[in-house]
Amino acid sequence: MDDEKSKQNVKRRLGRGVLIAVVGLFFLVWLLNTPSGLLGKADAVGYAVCHRIDARSFHIGERALPLCARCSGMYLGAMLGLLFMLIVGPKRGGLPPKRVLIVLGMLGLAFIIDSINSYLHLPFFSTPSSLYEPSNTMRLLTGTGMGIVIAAVLYPSLNQTIWRDWSAKPALGDLRSIGILILLGLLLDVIILSENPIVLYPLALISALGVIVLLTLVYAMLWLIITHSEGQIKRASQLFIPLVAGFGMALLQIAALDFLRFIITGTWQGFSL
Repeated sequence: MDDEKSKQNVKRRLGRGVLIAVVGLFFLVWLLNTPSGLLGKADAVGYAVCHRIDARSFHIGERALPLCARCSGMYLGAMLGLLFMLIVGPKRGGLPPKRVLIVLGMLGLAFIIDSINSYLHLPFFSTPSSLYEPSNTMRLLTGTGMGIVIAAVLYPSLNQTIWRDWSAKPALGDLRSIGILILLGLLLDVIILSENPIVLYPLALISALGVIVLLTLVYAMLWLIITHSEGQIKRASQLFIPLVAGFGMALLQIAALDFLRFIITGTWQGFSL
């Protein structure tokens, strides 16, 4: 019996070592085949999920950020929301009450309306029209709101999938908590709208990191479900392998989309209007 357990432990450690080695090698290959520099790597991440249209992006000097204004707001808003809920409600997996869900629904609706409005204004329409004049400010604001919505949905799902001792209490349990989070999001947007290069540079990297973080968390959840380990985690250290696997799958998705887009366009630049 002890020999059988010992063999299983050896196989488990070997499997983990292979997983870490494969993901590490794949990450190295991706790094070597994407544009140089930190912003270059961030561009490659944004390239996989965003149109990166120059006119619809904020700039550091003449250089567009890795993600357009809307996507920058969305991924930064999601990162802000996850961090906020992690601080105020660790391991809380309850859904927000109805009054908070209404606020989140309004943020989601604003995102949809502004996205459609911007789409109708694209120049390839014979007679471009829109409900109002689109702007990067509105794209940023509604994107940040949508990022908060994504975080509000993802966070309780994460805790329910990961922790054995998750709490049924919601992290966003009242209007005060969602109000504080929205105010923090607005403060973040004001900082971005200052277009100060000293601020935009780290935020550009964080926004690209947000893409990786969100995908990694989603795929880590999937890994736990596939391996029948959901709701079994007791310690944070036990999350290492699920996060490695999640990161590997996230990187695979990003690399595949990078490859397909580069094959089609032949450039790392954003789409041209």
